[in-house]
Amino acid sequence: MTFDTSLTCRECARTFDPGPLYFCEWCFGPLEVTYDYDRIAEVTTREDIEKGPPSLWRYANLLPVSRSATADLGAGLTPLIRADRLAKELGLSDLWIKNDSLNPTNSFKDRPVTVALSKAVEFGFKTVACASTGNLANSVAAHAAHAGLDSYVFVPHDIEPAKIVAAATLGKVVEVEGNYDEINRLCVELHDIYEWGFANINLRPYYAEGSKTIAFETAEQLGWELPDHVIVPVASGALLTKVKKGFDELVRIGLVSENSQVRVSGAQAEGCSPVAVAFEGGSEDIRPQKPDTIAKSLAIGDPADGYYALRAVRKSGGAVTAVTDEEIISAIRLLARTEGIFTEPAGGVTIASLIKLTSQGVVDTSERVVAYVTGHGLKTPEVVDARAVARIPANVVGFQEALGEKEEQL
Repeated sequence: MTFDTSLTCRECARTFDPGPLYFCEWCFGPLEVTYDYDRIAEVTTREDIEKGPPSLWRYANLLPVSRSATADLGAGLTPLIRADRLAKELGLSDLWIKNDSLNPTNSFKDRPVTVALSKAVEFGFKTVACASTGNLANSVAAHAAHAGLDSYVFVPHDIEPAKIVAAATLGKVVEVEGNYDEINRLCVELHDIYEWGFANINLRPYYAEGSKTIAFETAEQLGWELPDHVIVPVASGALLTKVKKGFDELVRIGLVSENSQVRVSGAQAEGCSPVAVAFEGGSEDIRPQKPDTIAKSLAIGDPADGYYALRAVRKSGGAVTAVTDEEIISAIRLLARTEGIFTEPAGGVTIASLIKLTSQGVVDTSERVVAYVTGHGLKTPEVVDARAVARIPANVVGFQEALGEKEEQL
């Protein structure tokens, strides 16, 4: 049983029956899943959720898929870690890291994909596909294989090799001579030709709903309390908007205090920062950019949900900022050194933006802050130039000599 009632246009508010539809036939606005929240509130309790599966499917009442999800690799319920050492470095009193790199394919993309592909099975699709900068490709290929679906994933030709090894093993990878935005346009054209379920096109309204679960988990892991401020990496903007929606839904159905308010801030790389530019310029127009950054998983120059992410940030009292590639690398190293978490550049963008927003006074040092780390560093090992301390012969003297040389260098 599901509690989703329709698809609603985010612009004109017209409603449509649930189905593989992603834009309004009247105004061409994007569609969003809507629910019977009164009914959900009647049947959903903290206790029932806590008794549920150790995955995001414990929140099935707030997702548009039946409990018998068919594309389920156990995504969700990733660690929320109190980051006292990093907090001390930044002068914060209450900092937490939500480490979503520990999902089945090592990124938060497993959250939306498990929902989208389970819905694809409901709709009767036999083949699924996506445009991706890497993480989504891995997740679609893995969940498709588990559900018995064929898959095609379309990625930039210059994608980091480590990011597509798994996808190429699990399904079919197509390298395209172009950036993400060009690949996405190609997939829209393919959608008109092939009867496939495209995760970020005709399945997009359902796909995006999976991202809410990172907000649900944050609240549950904090003892059913909401944080004061969250820092979210921004690519298409869908994750940020759904984090905001997730917190709002918990308030609406009475699982957290109705007086709870969460400030939501966005993080981008300077080499692809259309949402940050609009925020800093006080504009509502998202001007497309040509990406040029090491944070390739965030390199979407024309973000589909950019306007809605901008609106969510402003409504919550947050901010959107952008950081340099050098700041991203430094932040990756800082997070690793202080908390033992090795993240890809997207996570570096989150932490670097947290540092910047704290220094600017946007993040209050007394707030309870949660930073979202969304992908594992082993997917992009070339970003950080990490080398052994020394190479030694297999004897104690060799080590002691090397240690002495190292100490002299220090």
